[in-house]
Amino acid sequence: MTTATADLAIDLKGVDKTYTGGWFQRGVHALRGIDMHVGRGEVFGLLGPNGAGKSTLVKILMTVIRPSNATGLVLGKPVGHKPTLARVGYLPEHHRFPDYLTGRQVVEFSGAMSGVPARACRKRGAELLDFVGMGRWADTRVRSYSKGMRQRVGIAQALVNTPELVLLDEPTDGVDPVGRREIREMMLELKRRGTTVFLNSHLLSELEMVCDRVAILVQGRVASQGTIDQLTTHRKRYEVELESSDSHVDSKIREVFARWIPAQATEGTLPDGSAVSFRIEAPHQPVQVRVGSVEAASVQPVIDAARAAGLTIRSVRPIRPSLEDLFMEAVTDPLTGKTLGPGAKEGN
Repeated sequence: MTTATADLAIDLKGVDKTYTGGWFQRGVHALRGIDMHVGRGEVFGLLGPNGAGKSTLVKILMTVIRPSNATGLVLGKPVGHKPTLARVGYLPEHHRFPDYLTGRQVVEFSGAMSGVPARACRKRGAELLDFVGMGRWADTRVRSYSKGMRQRVGIAQALVNTPELVLLDEPTDGVDPVGRREIREMMLELKRRGTTVFLNSHLLSELEMVCDRVAILVQGRVASQGTIDQLTTHRKRYEVELESSDSHVDSKIREVFARWIPAQATEGTLPDGSAVSFRIEAPHQPVQVRVGSVEAASVQPVIDAARAAGLTIRSVRPIRPSLEDLFMEAVTDPLTGKTLGPGAKEGN
């Protein structure tokens, strides 16, 4: 990302954290040189398996814990600059509000803690409770709220100080499908208002619908970062499904692709350099052809050859990997095929 520093809400370089002492006598290297850039006014998603270091990074941003090493800026100020927190909103993953308070009191208390004047806090609190769909229950005690209602109040209290940057850790946890959709719409509305939303969630489909850019954290390192289009460019392709009434479909397909795919092989190269391959699942079943290009023109020779050979074209589909595909690729060891776990302890 080549955005100027002034256009970045978060600009991190070399963030490192090793836990030592207590249960961590041998040290746990939680973050290993994180570089991350979040533009102002965008929705940014932070992904990663359990133990990847996501919560540690968020707590460093919120000055809850100190990094072992960090340079960079949050809202134009050095990481760890506490007065900047007055311009930041935060919803922790496992938040707990005193159950004897009402939703209104929770929001107003959070506003007071952020230095919002009392009159403005009351006005802002009422507006936010309506915004998150909790206006009817504003004066009901938290103890009677469902998990989804608590999440909504949590979002409201994170916004009461009119933050320039809001950090939401699992905001849709425990929320039903209708509520998740409404929360997505809230995040998009915040973006329209110019607020930067830093979002951490395990619901990858949710992130894919709202995020401008994402970063995937694996074992304390950023495995990839960018827009979903940028991260999937090398894996975009076209898939063509062919079928034939000929019982010798195998030999017919090989005849069609002989000019591009060597005998006895299933992969080759088209005239424009795009990779092409085919897969025959079983006799009398459709044949799957893959063309490794995002250009529609690259598929035309395949279509022309298939038609000339009398094959039936069942479908031609552009394919883009999903965010879940990207995530699984990032967290899977290419040698063993196993999912990568938390970073190993130092010295192991």
